[in-house]
Amino acid sequence: MAFLIRQTLVYAVPLMIVGLAGIFAERSGIINLALEGIMIFGAFVGVLFVRIGQQAGWFAAAYAAGNWISMQGFVLLTMAVAALMGAVFSLLLAFAAINLKADQTIGGTALNMLAPALVLFLIRIIANQNTLQMATGDSASWFMVKKTMLGYDKKAQLGFFASAFLDKVYFATYFCLLVFVILSVILYKTRFGMRMRSCGENPQAADSLGINVVKMRYAGVLISGALSGMGGFVYALTTANCSANGDVAGFGFLALAVMIFGNWKPLNVAGGALLFGLFKCIAASFSTLDINGDGVYALAQLGISAHFYRLLPYLITLLVLAFTSKSSRAPKAEGIPYDKSTR
Repeated sequence: MAFLIRQTLVYAVPLMIVGLAGIFAERSGIINLALEGIMIFGAFVGVLFVRIGQQAGWFAAAYAAGNWISMQGFVLLTMAVAALMGAVFSLLLAFAAINLKADQTIGGTALNMLAPALVLFLIRIIANQNTLQMATGDSASWFMVKKTMLGYDKKAQLGFFASAFLDKVYFATYFCLLVFVILSVILYKTRFGMRMRSCGENPQAADSLGINVVKMRYAGVLISGALSGMGGFVYALTTANCSANGDVAGFGFLALAVMIFGNWKPLNVAGGALLFGLFKCIAASFSTLDINGDGVYALAQLGISAHFYRLLPYLITLLVLAFTSKSSRAPKAEGIPYDKSTR
């Protein structure tokens, strides 16, 4: 059960943070279909930064000394770089949608097509192959937090809580959860968040009260891009062994689905992401999953095809989306270019 919880968080947290990215953009009035593309770009930038840092020897001494705190600092620095470049990449969508008043669906689709092509082109130039990897070692040896790093003996039997949340985990997962909580509070409990949401509901009324709609929408898209870039790197770090190949397994599109059946509300998005993460974990490890700790792999003994388990998380997402889409209420002004002259 501890393994199931740990792995569920690994799959769910990138969805949560990217789903929140979609909320920020759409609550400000901009449809951000480019979440997938920005995730791909953020994953590439993060992995490239790790590779450059290793080649330059920035954290070599800390790694050799087993200084896990410094290594987590390396992770945070990389997440910040991925977030920054994700925000820069999202400026393409913001400029097209806000300044040029272009169709936001087409703009987002264009970025989704541009990102993997650009990333693969750059990977071929940098590494002369189709996958960009760390210069040395792997993600687990460099960045995973294990019980021995926290003072436990290698053979020590941990309690349920410690085993689920402190052993073989990534600090990036918990940092993303903290960011998710802080930004959710900002969006719903602060003046800035209220102004941003007003721009997605009635921008003309917001403008009449002195709110700069253009700045608010730029802020929404930039925050959305930063979160998507960060989520892309966290996905690459925790599930792809810190590698980039122009693909994030459709997590950006899944985040859009989670955002919709979460009704553009952070708490609902978190629940939807955890649901998908649970089934994704089951799909990835059903053959070795011991739910009760009794040594019996019940799911593997059912004789169901592995392809069904791999299909299950996406099927569940479609079913939940089908049953909840009627009650979903999108921001009224999303996707509508703001024209100051209209009332």
